[in-house]
Amino acid sequence: DSDLSMRTLSTPSPALIFPPNTQGFQNGRGSSTSSSSVTGETVAMVHSPPPTRLTHPLIRLASKHQKEQANVDRLPDHSMIQIFSFLPTNQLCRCARVCRRWYNLAWDPRLWRTIRLTGETINVDRALKVLTRRLCQDTPNVCLMLETVIVSGCRRLTDRGLYTIAQCCPELRRLEVSGCYNISNEAVFDVVSLCPNLEHLDVSGCSKVTCISLTREASIKLSPLHGKQISIRYLDMTDCFVLEDEGLHTIAAHCTQLTHLYLRRCVRITDEGLRYLMIYCTSIKELSVSDCRFVSDFGMREIAKLESRLRYLSIAHCGRITDVGIRYIAKYCSKLRYLNARGCEGITDHGVEYLAKNCTKLKSLDIGKCPLVSDTGLEFLALNCFNLKRLSLKSCESITGQGLQIVAANCFDLQMLNVQDCDVSVDALRFVKRHCKRCIIEHTNPAFF
Repeated sequence: DSDLSMRTLSTPSPALIFPPNTQGFQNGRGSSTSSSSVTGETVAMVHSPPPTRLTHPLIRLASKHQKEQANVDRLPDHSMIQIFSFLPTNQLCRCARVCRRWYNLAWDPRLWRTIRLTGETINVDRALKVLTRRLCQDTPNVCLMLETVIVSGCRRLTDRGLYTIAQCCPELRRLEVSGCYNISNEAVFDVVSLCPNLEHLDVSGCSKVTCISLTREASIKLSPLHGKQISIRYLDMTDCFVLEDEGLHTIAAHCTQLTHLYLRRCVRITDEGLRYLMIYCTSIKELSVSDCRFVSDFGMREIAKLESRLRYLSIAHCGRITDVGIRYIAKYCSKLRYLNARGCEGITDHGVEYLAKNCTKLKSLDIGKCPLVSDTGLEFLALNCFNLKRLSLKSCESITGQGLQIVAANCFDLQMLNVQDCDVSVDALRFVKRHCKRCIIEHTNPAFF
């Protein structure tokens, strides 16, 4: 304990998320080592650890009285660390300012496997620099304990902040920067090149990111046995509007271990991009191409090459997909558990029949806004997919109460049913409620409650 105390006393502690008008922290012996008076922004500040004792006798008396009343001080160190583990990064830094004991506990390495910062005004680049500098005290320039960085929604994050992560955190496994639209390809390339263990990457909403690849320098240094592979298994590129087929080709060639890929609203992706994807990434379990309006039945034929490995598929609002594409999926992807086909108006009862007879383990299905699906399709579904738990039929104009009753009589485990904007009677809804006790019904019928 004494060694830990001596080590922490020699290094500053950053306190994050201060109000815009915060003044420098007064520690009883003078001002803090540095402060900021920048108006209208939140910055990272560096300060010395709290003093052991206060000099003024009145203050000392009050402090003694408060200490007697503080039951939290009676908790052992391991309990305090457990409590601190539930705090976000900025609050953990504030705890380090309370007293010397809390300072030492707040910087326990076990609490710093994750950095989580939120807020649109925080100067996240500086915060990351200060935090990584503090965490690198035992291993200069390398932060070995940090595995997760989540800065989603921090719009002031720039390439400089990602460069800091790439240079200091070689053991990084998870990075989430969704909504940080100021970062570019170059910074992302540096992260994936210098963090070889990175498995989870979320760049959703980063409109400047058009590709995921190694830097040229990293590619040259890699041995032929290693090739140009990246360890990423989970990749979310939702709302990366500029992503094109060529970029997806590069991603597929480098990220061959992908199991989860989300390309929602990547509106420039076509069937050709999916063909590239299936050549290299044969282990994908979850795939979303929702709102990719150029994806058609030919793209479904490519996706079907995943066969029994595919468990989750979202093709919502892909208007060019018809029963033909659904038949490809149904024929080859027999272990499919989740399908979102909302807004695919070309799907009919025949497509639902193919799906129900071949994907009997289906648990969740969304065929809302498919006007050609009727009670006939629901009957096929009810007689084959007994494990169905979630069913959305929102705005299905051809659905009636009779179809719902058939589903309820066979799918006893149904937990969620969406029949908003459907012409179904109150009696049918009550029938569903009687047979599926745990089912939550989303409806627009004011007579049913």
